[in-house]
Amino acid sequence: MGERVKYEFADGISRITMDDGKVNVISPEMIAELNEAFDLAQADRGVVLLGGKTGIFSAGFDLKVLRSGDSGRIFSMLRGCADLALRIMTFKKPVVTFSMGHTYPAGLFLMLASDLRLGTKGEFAWGFNEVVIGLTLPQYSLELARQRLTPSYYSRATITGELFGPDEALAAGFMDILCSPEEIEAKALNAATQLTKINHDAHYATKLKVRKQYIDDLKTAIEAELPNPSAQ
Repeated sequence: MGERVKYEFADGISRITMDDGKVNVISPEMIAELNEAFDLAQADRGVVLLGGKTGIFSAGFDLKVLRSGDSGRIFSMLRGCADLALRIMTFKKPVVTFSMGHTYPAGLFLMLASDLRLGTKGEFAWGFNEVVIGLTLPQYSLELARQRLTPSYYSRATITGELFGPDEALAAGFMDILCSPEEIEAKALNAATQLTKINHDAHYATKLKVRKQYIDDLKTAIEAELPNPSAQ
């Protein structure tokens, strides 16, 4: 693997850890390394356990790239994150994500696409802060939010840019399970271990049925807003 993502496989679990030494920005390079890790997980046929570092899952898109004026890198980052979220949403094996701290877009997009999401108690922020910093949320991120957040929180979180503490993030639908800092890693690993015991063919077939409309909407949003130049 590269400098930002670590991959380990043991006991049927593909553990993917983001740690760029700073705040885990979702850059073109981070996306490329995450895709490499998912390639390995696919080859190993492992249940995926995706996490960040203590204190932060991800600080979001790399603002240096967004403000660089480099249209190629900006597109690579935005489209790359969208495609990775779609890959996670349709992955053949279960995907568990866990955050040990702050959880901002675009890392939050990846969590919203996963099958089971765990968060940590503490003074941590969850949510979409784009409108606060002058950015418009991409349509694909709205589709990801729509399928997991409660209706009232969906509107509130996306339109106002309000950030939420872990307890309210749980109520809003940003996560499924809230853990203490001392137990988060063990609980996430236990959840992934339990998912190694289910029938993965049935899991995948059911996942595609449950998410069919969301997957279709996500694909439509990606192609409408971020069409791949090579496909035109």
